[in-house]
Amino acid sequence: MRWSLVALAITTIALPLAAQDTLSRAERFMRDCDHFGRRDSERFCEVRDVRMAAGQRVNIDALENGSVRFFGANRSDVLVRALIQSYADSRAEAEALAKEVRIQASSERVHAEGPSNRRYQGWYVSYEVWVPRRMNLEAETHNGSVSVSDVEGRMELRAVNGSITVRNVGGDVRAETTNGSVTAALTGTTWSGNYLDLETTNGSVVLDVPRGYNAQLETGTVNGGMNIDFPITVQGSLSRRITTKLGNGGPRIRAITTNGGVRIREVRPQ
Repeated sequence: MRWSLVALAITTIALPLAAQDTLSRAERFMRDCDHFGRRDSERFCEVRDVRMAAGQRVNIDALENGSVRFFGANRSDVLVRALIQSYADSRAEAEALAKEVRIQASSERVHAEGPSNRRYQGWYVSYEVWVPRRMNLEAETHNGSVSVSDVEGRMELRAVNGSITVRNVGGDVRAETTNGSVTAALTGTTWSGNYLDLETTNGSVVLDVPRGYNAQLETGTVNGGMNIDFPITVQGSLSRRITTKLGNGGPRIRAITTNGGVRIREVRPQ
């Protein structure tokens, strides 16, 4: 499926910011800049906005050491907030390096480009992205986390050395990490969409399920404990992989790990 996103503006944000819902995150980022990264280097931080028309998807590539956080909101456009961090021998050098970082918004994805990192000098970018509540999402990180809140759509979320968290989401959602935990907080009485598929190789699985939820649940681990704090019915022999019907059944909820524990908790419906 072809799609397009039209970049409307790229703006460097100076505090204070006008939007109160994003003010505290940007302020904390700038306030904590000196605590990021290497202790033997000087650091510089900058916040930039990219505003785009909402297409069919948003694809964020955080490259090395960046994280991605998606937030669903009552809006018709997309706001990408790029949190840029750089480090060098001096603050002046770190600031000059950050100014060379370019946030690219094309018809395919949002990503950053800049000088090659070296042993004592480098940069990375994390993203906070506000999208309409119905939106298809893609994200990829290396040494960074991915999270999605309050969005329904088709999602492909991938991380290497980072956790993945989804809260109050729906659609056809697949999330996979190599080294990190996977966490999902379900809402309502059943999944809105065809499936939720969560998998990690080395990390824990945590799944919050509202009381009275209806789904086809598949979960398991190869090397780790399994804790389900409400009664379930399992047909056949009990093993490291469990498939069971919750309530009246429904769309497939799959949460699997290879090396890590599984915890599925029953919560009161909101």
